[in-house]
Amino acid sequence: MEYSQNPCTSAEMYRTTTPGQLSFENFYLPFGGHLNGENRWVKLAEAIPWETVEASYAEQFSEGMGSPAKSFRLALGALIIKEKLGTSDRETVEQIRENPYLQYFLGFSGYQDKAPFDASMLVHFRQRISLGLVLQVNERVVQSMLAREASGAVDGEPSESDDDDEGSPPNQGQLLMDATCAPADIRYPTDLSILNEARADSEAIIDRLYAQLKGTMTKKPRTYRKLARKAYLIVAKQRRPRRAVRRKGIRQQLNFLRRNLKHIDALVAAGASLAQLSRRRYRQLLVISEVYRQQRELYETRSRRVDDRIVSISQPYVRPIVRGKAGVPVEFGAKLSVSHVNGCVFLDALSWNNFNESTHLQQQVKAYYRRFGHYPESVHADQIYRTRVNRNWCKERGIRLSGPPLGRPKKDTTLRAEQKRQAREDEKRRVAIEGKFGQAKRRFSLACVMPKLAETAQCAIAITFLVLNLERWLRQLFVCFFYLFGSNRCNRWRLNVCLSMSSAIFDSLFNWVVSNEKTLCGHNRCRLAIAL
Repeated sequence: MEYSQNPCTSAEMYRTTTPGQLSFENFYLPFGGHLNGENRWVKLAEAIPWETVEASYAEQFSEGMGSPAKSFRLALGALIIKEKLGTSDRETVEQIRENPYLQYFLGFSGYQDKAPFDASMLVHFRQRISLGLVLQVNERVVQSMLAREASGAVDGEPSESDDDDEGSPPNQGQLLMDATCAPADIRYPTDLSILNEARADSEAIIDRLYAQLKGTMTKKPRTYRKLARKAYLIVAKQRRPRRAVRRKGIRQQLNFLRRNLKHIDALVAAGASLAQLSRRRYRQLLVISEVYRQQRELYETRSRRVDDRIVSISQPYVRPIVRGKAGVPVEFGAKLSVSHVNGCVFLDALSWNNFNESTHLQQQVKAYYRRFGHYPESVHADQIYRTRVNRNWCKERGIRLSGPPLGRPKKDTTLRAEQKRQAREDEKRRVAIEGKFGQAKRRFSLACVMPKLAETAQCAIAITFLVLNLERWLRQLFVCFFYLFGSNRCNRWRLNVCLSMSSAIFDSLFNWVVSNEKTLCGHNRCRLAIAL
């Protein structure tokens, strides 16, 4: 799936920052001392390729007109800090103001005890940094991470590509894929509540249009808003209203909304101008008209389905995603197709409309080939991916698709047992991507996407997956240390001691691991490769 690099343009001017990252030794602290080079934010600043993607970010700004815009490092870094700390926009700005390590992470030359920008700027950052731009940064971060791990492989290992006669690299590696939903921050929608909200918004639009004609029109259009509100509450306050009661409430709200839309047309015909409405109100009017059409069609046909169904007036791009899971059969948000390779995650597709994830298997495998130069040896996915088309496509390329083969079970008990064992092993490996979804939703913000615009929500979702990979990069340092314990009976005791030690001792241990990172990775290459 192709993503737009620069979905919006800005009247501001952009000034490219000085190439090269700021040295933490030269970071100015007014109260004396120096930054610790082993701090996690210093390490993260080294892992992100700021300059390589800055040119794409600068394309949306003017070259010589307008006030200078905030740098790409400041914009992206602020969004990463917000996602990693799990704070609000205002709290993120306060954390940046109080923490010199966060200011170094954002590219400042010295500590300053004032907010670098207003909290509302984070909305503009999410608008300016497109989905494709975040995916570029994520690709480069993962490439550098995997290249660093590959450099620690055992020397003298034969290259598998040397045995290839046709010149194409052999298949290697495992590709895990799955789909999930990122729910938006909306209340659970019902037909009655959506109609009531649309009716209330239409009354606000009538008030603004009538204000334009107050001197020429003697009588304001009658909306019956009190009666409409009372009719809605009669049904909404019932614990379990009967179907006939619900249909009656929906019919009443449809009639009130139809009357309001006719009043709006009459006001426009009398001389009121829609151009004088705010951008938000005009957008609401378009959404309300479409909501009325959809709900009228559902009511008249007694159907439960309509194309491009609107479930939120404020976020009309959100669609119901039927997942069929126990407890949550329907979710409302963006549907994602995600790939998982060696603990790293890639956001391959994002859509606000529901889709069949099996149609993305070939695209995700091709993306794997583009990233690593060869096809995977095996693809581990759910049953929905194992269609005949996908099986044949993978078979032509020598890729093993997880799961039992089609057809009747083999008569040979040994072969049948081997197939069952292989299917269990494949499912154990595939479960790793479910853990990533759990981490993204329980630790980070994927369980409730707060931004209200489609482009800002897409940016926030992509930032979540970028932070997941950055978290994995930080965990490498700890894995390198814990595998020094070896394999003996004291492993569990030693690990418990490390986990129960005080924060001061643990910070000292972390700093020692960081300072001796290269030595540890060189002496424990095999164990590090197994751990990762």
